[in-house]
Amino acid sequence: MPQFDQFEIRMLDILQRDGRKPISEVAQEIGLSTTPCARRFDALQEAGVIKGFRALVSRRAVGLAVEVFIQVRLTTHSDESPERFIAAVRRMDEVSSCWTMTGEHDFLLHVMVPSVDDLNEFVMHRLMRLAGVRDVHTQLVLQNIKGPGHVPLAHLRK
Repeated sequence: MPQFDQFEIRMLDILQRDGRKPISEVAQEIGLSTTPCARRFDALQEAGVIKGFRALVSRRAVGLAVEVFIQVRLTTHSDESPERFIAAVRRMDEVSSCWTMTGEHDFLLHVMVPSVDDLNEFVMHRLMRLAGVRDVHTQLVLQNIKGPGHVPLAHLRK
């Protein structure tokens, strides 16, 4: 793991809260001048620590009223099923995130759709029909308490 100094840790904290903050303001907040702050920023990007910037879009504001987590279990792992499943999920716009998991299920999907009817269509007519899918377990999100999340950095300060 790369070593981070106090300036870089503070810079990452600030940028996770506001990725549009100008480098000059970040520099002022962390106690550096603009040029060395910009160099550190560039180095963090080149090292892949800062992976990019994006807007956080309100799902409800764009008509996605239903948010669910779906656990998926495959029938087998000995053939090409996992790779086919992953390729199919990457093409599904409704799936905002997908993780491979340990335990009873193989994958966890984060899915957003406009309505319960759209969820039914997605699960029954697209997801369950993928080759190799054994079963799915769907959990409806009632309320998002915290997130989308930031990457915790407290362990770097120790």
